[in-house]
Amino acid sequence: MNHTGCLVNFKTEKPSYKVKHSVENPIEKQAIFPNHHEPIIDTETWERVQELRKQRKRPNRYDEVGLFSGMLFCADCGHVLYQQRYQNKNRKQDCYICGSYKKRTRDCTAHFIRTDLLTAGVLSNLRQVTEYAARHESRFVKLLIQQNEIGGKRKTAAATKQLEQAQTRIAEVNRIIKRLYEDNVSGKISDERFMELSADYEQEQRELKDRAAALQEELSKSQAATVNAEKFMGIVRKHLAFEELTPTLLREMIEKIVVHECSYDENGTRRQDIEIYYSFVGKIDLPEA
Repeated sequence: MNHTGCLVNFKTEKPSYKVKHSVENPIEKQAIFPNHHEPIIDTETWERVQELRKQRKRPNRYDEVGLFSGMLFCADCGHVLYQQRYQNKNRKQDCYICGSYKKRTRDCTAHFIRTDLLTAGVLSNLRQVTEYAARHESRFVKLLIQQNEIGGKRKTAAATKQLEQAQTRIAEVNRIIKRLYEDNVSGKISDERFMELSADYEQEQRELKDRAAALQEELSKSQAATVNAEKFMGIVRKHLAFEELTPTLLREMIEKIVVHECSYDENGTRRQDIEIYYSFVGKIDLPEA
């Protein structure tokens, strides 16, 4: 059995009676029975955990697991950023750079970012999110939903009404086409007139079905946004009083971090943007205080 409620049989077998140890069967030889028992966690959370487990956890070249290992991505080429250290007589520096630039596999720039500045930036953003969620929980959940779906209750209600109207008209057009066919068979309308009218109604029907499908997709996103907002809120509640970044905190709350190349203003001040994508809900834009 597993955490999502599935019963899995024939996971292992013994090749022969002479072999003492069992070997794992390939997935195609296993028997899986969904909804066999009450799940401990839902399927989406389970899949998210499996994604996190796949992230690189082996020690790096410095014989340690980097805090941001497998989580940083280049904004321009999409490659993972690698940890890099520089040390001389005057200073010791820890940073991350684009994997494509480091390996020279693609034409990309370094996207160099110091680990201490990255840590401070991520920590600051996490604190802003958790503090806002603690003070305004219902408003925060509403904000997450609005930023990840069609835009709130009014638009959802409008989309639902439009979908109902489209479905009603589709049924009505079906009846009209059926009557036209019957009238044509009985000789009430000519073949030419039947072809002309039926072509118009069939075109309308295709457009209505396309519109209904688009509205249904919007509503599905709206429902998913509500579910995902509550999932993320569950994670936030666990970490409201955190003091420092830990691998567990980071990987539970954040899906990925996208690092942009730095730029300089007219005064020579360095600026670098990072985009934080939170688990289940993506980027979060908090209202200005």
